Amino acid sequence: MLLFLFISFALFVVHIVLCVWAYRDSIRRGKSTEFAIIILLAMLFFPIIGLIVYLIIRND
Repeated sequence: MLLFLFISFALFVVHIVLCVWAYRDSIRRGKSTEFAIIILLAMLFFPIIGLIVYLIIRND
């Protein structure tokens, strides 16, 4: 049970770190704040698909 909680917490932390990374990366690449917030929300609600889509659309 403790191992399950530890793994769940670790995955949650990785998820939040990836959301923050995507937000900062989109701002750093010169995208608008609204676009960065949309990326952040997509990453929060659809973690794996959001990351894949962001990695595809981030390259201009």
